[in-house]
Amino acid sequence: MNIQHGSAGEEPYSGQSRFEVLFEDNHLLGIVKPVNIPVQEDATGDPDLLTLLKEDVKERYNKPGNVYMGLVHRLDRPVGGAMIFAKTSKAASRLSESVRTHAFRKVYLTVVHGKPSASQGRLVNTLLKDAKSNTVTIVRKGTPGGKEAILDYTVLGSAEGFSLLKIDLLTGRSHQIRVQLSGIGCPLFGDQKYGSAVNRPGQQIALWSSLVGFPHPVTKDDIELISLPPQTHPWSLWPQQLQKQAIR
Repeated sequence: MNIQHGSAGEEPYSGQSRFEVLFEDNHLLGIVKPVNIPVQEDATGDPDLLTLLKEDVKERYNKPGNVYMGLVHRLDRPVGGAMIFAKTSKAASRLSESVRTHAFRKVYLTVVHGKPSASQGRLVNTLLKDAKSNTVTIVRKGTPGGKEAILDYTVLGSAEGFSLLKIDLLTGRSHQIRVQLSGIGCPLFGDQKYGSAVNRPGQQIALWSSLVGFPHPVTKDDIELISLPPQTHPWSLWPQQLQKQAIR
C-alpha cells in the first residue's frame, strides 16, 4: 500500500508547483484541488484546474509543446480535496477502467445539519439531472433518465447541531452526496443549492475529497491519496476525529 499525505513521487521537480502535490511520477499527478475552482472550462470563463495544471507541469519541467493531462474523475466547483490526474493517455485509459470496474475508491468528509437517524447506513436513490438548471432531484425508480445513486455513510461525531460524516461514494452521480443527504433531512453545511433554507449566502460548502484510492496504472501498486479539510469552522469542531482519518 502506497499512502501519500503530501509528499511527491519519484519524478524530480525542476521547480515548485503552485499546487499541493500529493503524488507525482511519470504517469500520474495527484494534487489537492483548491475550493471554488472549476475542474474543466465552463461558461464562466474562470481559470480551470485542468488548464492550470497543464501550465504548471509545462513550466516546472520546461516541456516544449502541449502537455497531456487526463481527467479521470471530477469534483464540484466549490469542493476541495484529493484528485488524481493522468499524465499519459495510457494511464488515463487504465484509470478510467478502474473507475468502471469499481476498483477506484472515493471517500469524502462532510458536515451536515442535524444527524442521520442511524449512525451508519447506505443510501440508494434514483437521481434525475436537469441540465438547464444544473440541479438534481430524487425521483422514483424507473423514471426515464434517472440513474441509480449509492453511498455509504458513517457518523464520526456531532456537535452544535451539526454532524461530521465520512462518505464512501459507490457511484459517481452529479451532486450525489449533496442531494442524497438533503433527501434524508441533513443538508450539507454551506450548500446553497440543496440547503438554502438553513444556510447563509456566502458560506463555503463543507464537502471535502479526503481519500482517492486506486491501483497504479503501470506498477499496479495500491495508491491512496489522503487530504484533510482546513481547520476552520465547521471542520474545527472535530479535530480528533479528523486526525484519525489521516492515520491509516
